[in-house]
Amino acid sequence: MTNLPRLKIGNHSPRYPIIQGGMGVKISGSRLAGSVAASGGIGTIASVGLACDHPLYEGWNYFDINEMAVADAVKTARAAASGGIIAVNCMVALTDYDRQVRSAAEAGVDLIVSGAGLPMKLPEYTKDFPDVALAPIVSSVKAADLIIRKWGKLYDRLPDAIVVETPLYAGGHLGATRMEHVTDEAFSLERVVPELAKYLQDVVKTDIPVIAAGGIWDRSDMLRAFGLGASGVQMGTRFACTEEGDADMRYKQAYIDATPDDVLVIMSPVGIPGRVLRNPFVEKYISGNVESKPCMAACLSHCSYLKDRSTFCIAQALVDAYQGNWETGLFFTGSNVVKCTKLEKVSDIFKELVGGGE
Repeated sequence: MTNLPRLKIGNHSPRYPIIQGGMGVKISGSRLAGSVAASGGIGTIASVGLACDHPLYEGWNYFDINEMAVADAVKTARAAASGGIIAVNCMVALTDYDRQVRSAAEAGVDLIVSGAGLPMKLPEYTKDFPDVALAPIVSSVKAADLIIRKWGKLYDRLPDAIVVETPLYAGGHLGATRMEHVTDEAFSLERVVPELAKYLQDVVKTDIPVIAAGGIWDRSDMLRAFGLGASGVQMGTRFACTEEGDADMRYKQAYIDATPDDVLVIMSPVGIPGRVLRNPFVEKYISGNVESKPCMAACLSHCSYLKDRSTFCIAQALVDAYQGNWETGLFFTGSNVVKCTKLEKVSDIFKELVGGGE
């Protein structure tokens, strides 16, 4: 039996070095996050779009209600977590990024994971909450170095962990700025994780844990990541297809039914590649005939739909997917979706991953 590394992120140490990735809109809400935390991992709520089905949301009040919904989700997940660790994933690209971060911190979240851009101001937004650990998501050592230098100069602090996400297998927005980066070995876990671990030890001279993300499915994937120098792993797609997952059952069934030909990478309205399932909505988009619902809330700092209506409102499409609308939804996924053959339980996934409870 192989002992798993002990993961410590700031003041927080989960029983197992496993983080459930943030998946929006509401694919990873309070129910999934609470279940993962109760099983010994770190459960993550995606803050984007939580207002979409909040009882007080009336369309015009999106930002106020989303801020409220973030706090509500943290408290609900905490109540189900059995003392486990709760994180919130906040995307830098969001218009109300600062409000979502502050709301999560005020609600008592343990960890904020932040990507879809470089979270240069994250320590500023959480300065009154020193117990909230911070973990930026990067795809290269260069990006990690920029964050570390900026945070050190302006805020005199380091990240509590760094998530390395490879665009080759990850789901949703891939962090890569160009299509050719998706398959570039320079952004593979095999390249970046060892380089980043060495950089942190030799240059920064710190034991900041590196978290490997993208393409992690089973125990062998997890152990391979640890062999590269990671102290933890982040998994999304497998947890989305669980009984505890917050999405509609039709969403989960789309994962179960997916074949390799159904997985493709498109250019998102955000301006970066994203991995999705092929469905009628995506087919229309790639053929140039997509029809979009109206802009939901100008929620992104960069959006080609808001700029010139050349694409679609991604928030509306993701809400449709969360609600199980196959014809009109955008179903984000990782490449491992083809391994989803049934609905699983979170507790059973942990039993398989940790090998009997190490």
